[in-house]
Amino acid sequence: MATTYHPSVPRREVTDRNGRVYRIGESDVDLMGRTRTWMAVLPWVGTTGISAAAFAFAAAADPLHTAHPWSGQNIFKLLGVWVFFQAAVAFPAGRLRESGRLPARTAMTIGALGTLLGGAALAFAPNDSAARLGFAVCGGIGTGLVHATCVNTTGKWFPERRGATTGLVGGGPALGALPFVVLLAAGLDLSEERAVLTGVGVGLCLAVAAAGRLLQDPPKNWWPAHIDPLRQAADPKIRRALRKNPPAVRHYTPKEAARTPVLWMMSICLLCTTGIGALGIAVLVPFGEETGFADATVTTAIVLTALVAGAAGGVVGRISDRYGRRNTLSIVCIGLGTAQFGVLISGRAGSMPFFLLCAVVVGLCGGAVLPLFAAMTADYFGENDNAATYGLIHSSTAIAGVVGLVTGALVTGSPDYDGAFVPAGSLGLATAVLALFLKAPGRPNARRIVPNPHPLGEEMSLT
Repeated sequence: MATTYHPSVPRREVTDRNGRVYRIGESDVDLMGRTRTWMAVLPWVGTTGISAAAFAFAAAADPLHTAHPWSGQNIFKLLGVWVFFQAAVAFPAGRLRESGRLPARTAMTIGALGTLLGGAALAFAPNDSAARLGFAVCGGIGTGLVHATCVNTTGKWFPERRGATTGLVGGGPALGALPFVVLLAAGLDLSEERAVLTGVGVGLCLAVAAAGRLLQDPPKNWWPAHIDPLRQAADPKIRRALRKNPPAVRHYTPKEAARTPVLWMMSICLLCTTGIGALGIAVLVPFGEETGFADATVTTAIVLTALVAGAAGGVVGRISDRYGRRNTLSIVCIGLGTAQFGVLISGRAGSMPFFLLCAVVVGLCGGAVLPLFAAMTADYFGENDNAATYGLIHSSTAIAGVVGLVTGALVTGSPDYDGAFVPAGSLGLATAVLALFLKAPGRPNARRIVPNPHPLGEEMSLT
């Protein structure tokens, strides 16, 4: 839906000491006829609908191997191609979104159809090549479009506390995967599996398309009318969030953002954490089965991982609003890396409670990664071109996901799980150190907001 502005509503633009422009005076209700809460709820519905993803696919690996003449490595490669396309589409989709050539409604409709084709391909594809085209290519592109559209739309409407809202939206895919995880891990036969994939695929397709019809972006430079961007907020929660995560000093274009070292450092951090998460999900089921845990235990581990990952974004996002995005990301990386060692040790020791605990930590930390980076991108580079800039950073997950899944395919069924978990855990701890060096460009000290020394009237330009 195109954004509708109300010319009768008085608005003005103010400029802070860094030269950043804020458009104030218009409330969310003035612009949309509804509160901006809808711009968190509807994107959450959208991301929940793109759930033919890693968690469900991991649980479905055995049923797919039984139902289709595909080898285990072909199944991992199929998921690797899916990861590549859902990440690769992020940057071009972001550029088209910001230019206005790809409205949110269109992006969500294409994404809904891609999700439907992905589920149908898993159910009816006669060979792995057809599944690769339907699920991996069409489904991957559809997932990438919906994810990028929903996360960035929410971030634009909540610039003063985007951690919790983008986290909620970013956790949707894991929660949406839960029905697939439970049903496919229950040992369905071929006809039942096809019915489940087709029926749920149709339902989710309709939900994603319906949510997309009501999505819209705020105007460029928009800022909530009840918050003065040049003075400290009266609400202590908002004041603390803005102090810990101050707005970008200006709106960077993707080309300008690419010239800053921090963008590439963020890409490296996201590449490492996503690769670790993809490896953990891919290897968790075969490793649990090989170490002698019962099928029920392994299924419980996947369910807990998906459940916690779905809730992690909102919880960790709220924490990042309170304590800062960078510090929270570093703690998440420590947890993600440590959990890899924990999964290995618990499996070797045959400790089921410890194994389940580590699975929960993997889900908690892995599910928080993408929402944190989505919020941090807007914090560092501004909202006006956030879809394209975040797409540029998110594209690094194409490499990470493929590497993680290929590694999982190589070690599955072999005794060399140490060769997967030990490097992954070490990489997670190293990434935690790198995350501490992330700092918003153009701001000498990202922890302080210097008050605007000029009166509001001197910097106001009426529109």
